[in-house]
Amino acid sequence: MSDTVVPIAVGPVRPEPTLLLKAVGEGGAEVTDLADARALIWAGTSPGEFPDQLPASIEWVQLPAAGVEDWFTAGIIARHPNVRFTSAAGAFANSVAEHALMLLLAGVRYLPEHLRAASWRQQDFFPHVGSLRGKTVTIVGAGGIGRALIPMLAPLGAQVIAVNRSGRPVTGPGIPDSVETVPADQLGKVWSRTDHVVIAAPATAATQHLLGAEELARLKPSSWVINVARGSLIDTDALVAALASGAIAGAGLDVTEPEPLPDGHPLWVLPNAIVTPHDSNPPQLRLAAFADHVAANVSRFVAGRELLAPIDPERGY
Repeated sequence: MSDTVVPIAVGPVRPEPTLLLKAVGEGGAEVTDLADARALIWAGTSPGEFPDQLPASIEWVQLPAAGVEDWFTAGIIARHPNVRFTSAAGAFANSVAEHALMLLLAGVRYLPEHLRAASWRQQDFFPHVGSLRGKTVTIVGAGGIGRALIPMLAPLGAQVIAVNRSGRPVTGPGIPDSVETVPADQLGKVWSRTDHVVIAAPATAATQHLLGAEELARLKPSSWVINVARGSLIDTDALVAALASGAIAGAGLDVTEPEPLPDGHPLWVLPNAIVTPHDSNPPQLRLAAFADHVAANVSRFVAGRELLAPIDPERGY
């Protein structure tokens, strides 16, 4: 590595990037104007704010989101084929995994009905209250969120089927050897063995309506479906039908299709649907986590090491 300090730009210029400016320094680089920079840490949430052109000196761009489908749709990544782009995938994993666990436990413990109750209905509730102990939770998308969720499920006695693209065993700190890993192209074989489903996969053309009427029909009447990824991964009409008919026990959704979910939509009134407004990763948690991610990636860039969460244009994430 050269002794020359690596110049990195941060944009857009707002009060919020203060932590990001500090993160660049912690990573061993210095903040500079875009025209003089080798890399750009982008803090804007809308692809529409992104510069139409980048200086020829820019080698790497760090995007602020874990899901980058909007950046592909806007043509940002295709417009700059010689630039390495990284996402924030994994940066927010713990917060989103906590939210997924909360939704799952709320459903299994029959919390929505308890919250609506205005009288002591113990005998009505008893048959519906369950546990995760001994149950099989299938996590579709065993990336950062899935890897963070597995150690949270382990102490509760749940068995986990982790679904990823490659089928390579999911391992890491806190992940028990009992976790079964299944490649995405064999997902159809796990529905009949699944008690509950957590959707945590990226949104791509291949994952559009990954969970539809056929898949929902293969789940158990006691199954809860949790989605903390993107609304497009579930066929909303099929989900509403399954919830209304009792084909599955319920759904916990932090993301929906459409989003925002319109007033008056059936998911707002179905008693077995829990909807949170895409707040599993709220701003007060997101910025600090993104700053940590930036510091780690800047350090890697300065050292010439592989960057975290590289975006693959062919895969779309």
